[in-house]
Amino acid sequence: MKSKDKKELHQKSIKELENLIAEAKNALVGLKLDKTQNKLKNTSLLSVKRREVAQMLTVKRLKELVEIQVKKKE
Repeated sequence: MKSKDKKELHQKSIKELENLIAEAKNALVGLKLDKTQNKLKNTSLLSVKRREVAQMLTVKRLKELVEIQVKKKE
């Protein structure tokens, strides 16, 4: 994931991130299926997609923690 894409993740809402995470996880499942069927030529795509999912989950968690902090201060 390019740094431009990472910056765009921080601008998305939690709901949008959840949708992106679900789509990426579905793509990851498809890649795993292709790998088991020997259809996947570039197996490094698996680690790239896992890393993208992890980055999205991290941004989502940061946003959730910020919301909790804001609610505590109120």
